[in-house]
Amino acid sequence: MKPEFYYTDTKKEKAILVGVHQKREQNNKLKEYLDELEALTLTAGALPVARLTQNLDYPNPRTFIGEGKLTELQQLVELHEADLVIFDDELSPSQIRNIEKGFKEIKIIDRSLLILDIFSKNAKSAQAKTQVQLALNQYLLPRLTKMWTHLSKQKGGIGMKGPGETEIETDRRVIRENISDLKARLELIDRQNKVQRQNRHDKKRVALVGYTNVGKSTIMNLLSKADVLTENKLFATLDSTVRKVVFEKPDEPGVFIPVLLSDTVGFIRKLPTNLIESFKSTLAEVIEADILIHVIDISSPEFESQMELVNQTLFEIGAKDKSILLVFNKIDLYEENHPDTALTEFENSWLSKEHSPVVFISATENQNIVNLKEAIIKLL
Repeated sequence: MKPEFYYTDTKKEKAILVGVHQKREQNNKLKEYLDELEALTLTAGALPVARLTQNLDYPNPRTFIGEGKLTELQQLVELHEADLVIFDDELSPSQIRNIEKGFKEIKIIDRSLLILDIFSKNAKSAQAKTQVQLALNQYLLPRLTKMWTHLSKQKGGIGMKGPGETEIETDRRVIRENISDLKARLELIDRQNKVQRQNRHDKKRVALVGYTNVGKSTIMNLLSKADVLTENKLFATLDSTVRKVVFEKPDEPGVFIPVLLSDTVGFIRKLPTNLIESFKSTLAEVIEADILIHVIDISSPEFESQMELVNQTLFEIGAKDKSILLVFNKIDLYEENHPDTALTEFENSWLSKEHSPVVFISATENQNIVNLKEAIIKLL
């Protein structure tokens, strides 16, 4: 028995989003996190209809939110006739069980399962599908509870379907076998990819990195003329795409530099631990690159915190000390999102304080792409 994701296009599920602001977090972070959770929910195909928030020193170990808020959540579900409740943080197996006691036929999922759902939908290559299935099985193993059983009665939507609760112990054994099999399959794929990377050792390698939905794939298409999927949604692409690109030196006409350019999976806050572990092989393109192009969505109000998260992720995978080119993308959208600061003022501010090379572009409008190419060549 294998967990299966499936989607309903005819009728969107209604979702209630739940977030907890903890005392150690900045006051403005909860709205930012829930805005992102809403974008993830829309990407998965559901419709957010309400939000429920609570300030707590620490999440309730039994139900994540307090008992009073749990009652309020039940009322919200009835009021909006919601189909599922999505928590912005990962829930423990016991928290899921305790929360579910107050709901009938309502799916209780967390941010981790939502992201896994999106990854499952967008995985195209054998490697990406194997990585997602491994992460999903590892996530599900301790959580085979009511969440697993009542979904078979649903007509469809975000989540997975499975057999009855009497078969849960059998399911656990099967899932353990799945995990073992998927790990072996992934190791084989990793070995094959490693051989391919070793065969490319004579060429300079450049990797695009950044938060999800910042425009990496659009830049990839511009520089390499590759036909990489570009959509204005989170995690439109998961697979690493590698293309050969030839840059001509601006000061030496006729002299060319061959480069292998790779587009990698976007980063995001609170990415499930199992997913990070499963995708380490995909991030090998980043670890082994000579130069990283860190793409930033300048139009996003949260671009600085997104930059911090990408830098932290690069540090965690051992890629922080590489040569990095900062590319502020979407300058055509800057003014409508930052009416108080002129673009030139912003550019001068970053140019003066950044040690890394910085370029400001609009990939969709083809603005300053020549400057981008020259900055890459200079680093090479």
